[in-house]
Amino acid sequence: MTMDEIIDFTAGLDGVLTLRPAPGDGTPEISWGDTFFYYAPDGVLPKTGQPFATVVTKNYPGDTTSRLDRPGAYRVNIAAGREEFVRRTGHGPVPGPTSGADDTVIAHPVYAAAGWLAVVNPAGRTAEDVRELLYAAHQLARARYERRARPGE
Repeated sequence: MTMDEIIDFTAGLDGVLTLRPAPGDGTPEISWGDTFFYYAPDGVLPKTGQPFATVVTKNYPGDTTSRLDRPGAYRVNIAAGREEFVRRTGHGPVPGPTSGADDTVIAHPVYAAAGWLAVVNPAGRTAEDVRELLYAAHQLARARYERRARPGE
């Protein structure tokens, strides 16, 4: 599964706003080359909240266990939620052992406590898992958006 296939799949889900930071657009340099997915059916970046998925192409400060400094390495990060996290890892959303193992669903090395999962260099073994997780994260983001749109109910 290529990075472009992941981006195309996720961007093709309804109501998704895809951000691809690049030089000159006012975004921090560290984010250049990465991709961020938000549920935003109005096409406006939400003022609060996090993306429901990201694709990162480099190590971030304090986040080097995936060894994204290797040529061609990338990681898809997915806000899968508690239920899906438990189903995939067999334990609650707490950091588990993380490794840079490619093509394996792991607890996110930094955001596991928030129910995030990750896959470094997804390929044949995890391609379907990644699609399922992205769809589930999209559905959770949509539900959050709809709850916020109906305050007081």
